[in-house]
Formats: sequence, C-alpha cells, structure tokens
Amino acid sequence: MRIGQVIGKTVLSVQDPACEGGRWLMVNPLDASQLNGCCEKTPSLSAQPSLIVYDNIGAGEGDIIGFSEGGEATAPFPHPIPIDALCIAIFDQIHYTAFSTN
Repeated sequence: MRIGQVIGKTVLSVQDPACEGGRWLMVNPLDASQLNGCCEKTPSLSAQPSLIVYDNIGAGEGDIIGFSEGGEATAPFPHPIPIDALCIAIFDQIHYTAFSTN
C-alpha cells in the first residue's frame, strides 16, 4: 500500500462495464517525510509522478488515501477488472515514526 493525496478526478467518455459505480481519481503519492501532519494541512506536491486510482469508497479532492497497485488492486473484485490502482482507505490521521534496522 502507498499513501497519496487526491488532487483531482478524471472523467472517461467510455469505460469498461466492470468499472461502473466507481470514479477515477488523480493522486499525488506522498513521501515518508510528508506523512506526519498531511491530514491536517495540504502537503506540497512530491517529486513522484501522479497516477490515476479507481475509487469505489467515496474519496474526494484533498483526501489522504491508501492505495494498492498491480495484481493486489484487482484482488477484491469477483470478476476481472481493468485497473492498475485501487483506493483502499481514506485516512483521518497518520502518525509516522521511522525506525532504523541497526
């Protein structure tokens, strides 16, 4: 799972019927240094490229979300679905502490 901020949404004029009922969000992935306080204030855009995430849980612009990518993104569906990333959580708070492996 990665964490990112919803910075917009996109609309498709044609989409696969398997995707009905969801929305397509534009998400800016966050770096570890941006996690603390990201739910209280808008984080700056990270150097990572934005991506499109399928959402069927109701995230909106400005929300901090957790998203899964690749095969894990399609796992919750009982039928094949053509997505690369899926919104799996909307965060109210994040408290991040880095740990060392020494």
